[in-house]
Amino acid sequence: MAKPGPISAKPLSVLLSDVFSDAYAKQGFAARELVTRWADIAGPEIAAHSEPLKMQWPRPVDGQPQEPATLILRVEGPAALEIQHSSDVILQRVNRFFGWSAVGRLALRQAPLARRKRSAPSRAPDEKSVARVAETLDGVEDEALRAALARLGASIKRN
Repeated sequence: MAKPGPISAKPLSVLLSDVFSDAYAKQGFAARELVTRWADIAGPEIAAHSEPLKMQWPRPVDGQPQEPATLILRVEGPAALEIQHSSDVILQRVNRFFGWSAVGRLALRQAPLARRKRSAPSRAPDEKSVARVAETLDGVEDEALRAALARLGASIKRN
């Protein structure tokens, strides 16, 4: 009887890529990177007040070249005028990202942005709890490993 080969773990992004690709395709996005890398593409000032909602592609006409899409952006109300004035810059950056003139115009929808909660920076555990956990690690001979395990254990106990 042959032994099964080693099991290799796959990143979660690989396993879920088809699911996300289908969801983004329904919104007209050929590449999900436009949404996930919006801050890199549009710049941090523009991305702080806007996010791509979808791309609307015009119906193709037989014998005619494909018309560029309309990128629909969700924009915070007060920043809508500034984003509208920056539309040429945004179009250039988006088309540079795609490598061709994929987007011909912007349409703005004023609405609150779907803010992603940023996790608070983790605090280091206090020294007393690290010392208590370190006392239980007598079996670990490597000093650096013992210190790292003590910090990890204290962090886990804190949460």
